[in-house]
Amino acid sequence: MQVLKFGGSSVADATRISAVLDIVGSAAQNDRTLVVFSAISGCTDTLLKIASAQTIQEKTDLIAPLKIRHHDIIKRLFTGQERIEATQEIDQLFDELAACRSEDCVCYGELLSTKIIARKMMCEGIKTSWLDSRKLIRTREGRVNQAISYLHIADAVKEDDTARVFIAPGFIASDESGQMTTLGRGGSDYSAALYAAALKASALQIWTDVPGIMTANPKDIPAAQTIPSISYEAALTLAENGAKVLYAPTVGPAMESGIAINIRNSYDPEHPGTVISEQSLERAQHFLGVTCLEDKQAGTARICLVGEGVNSRRSAIGRILSALSEAGISPLGEVSGSAGTFFLDVRAIVVKQALAAVHREFFEERSISKINVFLAGFGAVGQSFAELIGKNKEKIASRTGKSIRIVGVSNSSKYYINLRGIDPAEISSRLEEGESAADGAYIDAVCAAAPRRSVFVDCTNSPSLHEKYESLFKAGLNIVTSNRRSLSLPYVQYAAIKAAARENGAFFRYDTTVANALPILESIAGEANCSDGISSIEAVVSCTLNYIITGYDGNRGESFASLLKRAHEEGLSEKDPRIDLGGSDVLRKLLILAREAGIPLEAEDVEIKPMLSEEFFSCSIEEFYRMLAEYEPKFIAREDELDELGLRQRFIASIKKDSTASLGYKAEIKMQTVGIDSPFYWISGTENVIAVAGKYSAPLVIKGAGEGRRLAAAGIIKDILS
Repeated sequence: MQVLKFGGSSVADATRISAVLDIVGSAAQNDRTLVVFSAISGCTDTLLKIASAQTIQEKTDLIAPLKIRHHDIIKRLFTGQERIEATQEIDQLFDELAACRSEDCVCYGELLSTKIIARKMMCEGIKTSWLDSRKLIRTREGRVNQAISYLHIADAVKEDDTARVFIAPGFIASDESGQMTTLGRGGSDYSAALYAAALKASALQIWTDVPGIMTANPKDIPAAQTIPSISYEAALTLAENGAKVLYAPTVGPAMESGIAINIRNSYDPEHPGTVISEQSLERAQHFLGVTCLEDKQAGTARICLVGEGVNSRRSAIGRILSALSEAGISPLGEVSGSAGTFFLDVRAIVVKQALAAVHREFFEERSISKINVFLAGFGAVGQSFAELIGKNKEKIASRTGKSIRIVGVSNSSKYYINLRGIDPAEISSRLEEGESAADGAYIDAVCAAAPRRSVFVDCTNSPSLHEKYESLFKAGLNIVTSNRRSLSLPYVQYAAIKAAARENGAFFRYDTTVANALPILESIAGEANCSDGISSIEAVVSCTLNYIITGYDGNRGESFASLLKRAHEEGLSEKDPRIDLGGSDVLRKLLILAREAGIPLEAEDVEIKPMLSEEFFSCSIEEFYRMLAEYEPKFIAREDELDELGLRQRFIASIKKDSTASLGYKAEIKMQTVGIDSPFYWISGTENVIAVAGKYSAPLVIKGAGEGRRLAAAGIIKDILS
């Protein structure tokens, strides 16, 4: 018999439950399996609110959305009669929840999740038995009565010798009077250990959303690494002093029974995780992890460093104090503890810096820091980004001291996450076998799994992904985007994204949204922030129109329609090229430029004069090309006229100071003629040019390639490393 336990993030929704069922199914092929589950993520917090509801209506209002979440899971997992029966069973539990005592409300989360999962296992053809932990795990005076509990558990499993899989709710039990009770927050781990000890299990696996016990909390220390193996005593010490991956009471039953605990990651089932077992006392000196507990009332935090086989406490204490001194941190008092455990107090305001300093000293052998990247969008730019990382990873690390590691990727339909890193050459195949990205599943998974200070890279053209940016910032991620739709929103939404980044101490970079990797946005921001203000910005930034206009030579070359079709075939235009001709893409870029200059420009503030008249935009695409062909003589005549005058035409976006305008600036996008003295005169192909003029300074002109997926990918890498 083996025992597996899955936490709330592992069963957060139908997608995660399906992944967990795959793990359980594989395990059950090797041995009979008992599986303990937590409530779905967030459920217990909601149940606590329900318990404190003051009125029946308040209680009903809180139950309703929780019921919908469980119904949604059932709809995804079941069909036909199976769906009907599953819904009826869950609805009965919700009826009981609505009528139960306040103190019993919190017990229903695990009942709900396990009833759904057990039924799904049976529908998959696996002989499954549901066990009621309320009847099996008994407490007395607030403590688990292990002798009685072990007897009940062993008898219950023995009674059903045909079941291949047993499903049991974690966290819940009953007291000596038969009333429901709980084992404390995190108690599902403890439940699993009790089941394992009672059944003398061959293995106890605790599946969570991190790859085992780590040298530090990866949300705070991105360089944290998995501890492959650790003793019961050391694991208990870390758990008691702030390591949240393991509930401290879990260790006792496993240690008493000599059962190894394997902490695994349900998002990365191939990772071996951490094995907790008996360790030899003769093991060589080895430091395992650093964690902390904060006393918010006192404004202090206690840091705990745990090691095994430590030969010289004096030497270790010296290293601790030296690391803090280099970080400019003074501890509050002396280093205490015994054997391989070291405690020191610091002010809570500097606890993260202190943790980082101690971690660097004891666990980071190389000066190279790792940057975990979650990539959204695996089209042309996303693929080039991955290719550049694959080819230049070592070069980047040697030059910058930073190693970029892709740990997550998604396309429009699937995603794949592996916190150990994904080989860029294998991304396509990993996506094929990945999980569904529907309904924001990838973002939810990233928020749940990402180590703090990871970077989320948006290479999509999604008009709605920006709505998830705030959640990513709150989860501790930075964001780099090449998706200009995320910057050309109504100003209030744009400002909210920027504010969310600041409030969460994250960076938000988007240099590739205008003119690829050219240093345009940083130049404008610098001019706006450090000078007497910007008087004008003029920009030629439509790669499609530049390609056509600079390539058109009247009757001496291709027709206008032919050049437009070629631009479309080369991927330079939108699916309907009239979007480019109408100035929509240029408008987005102008909004970004203006806002970087501190001008709260809205789309409706910009006057756009497309290079073609209205009738070209209100017909079918076939009719459009026919009309272009008929209009060709006028294009030729205009080109000849400009040649005689020594002029050229360019599609220019501009913002110029104007005291009569509502924002103090006039903004427009239109075709203009320029002479030989203009910086726009000499561009060709997909080149971009932007001229920024300050009140007292000469115009700053920036010119370079405005198109190219490799350039965009290189710009993204620059933003990550900046």
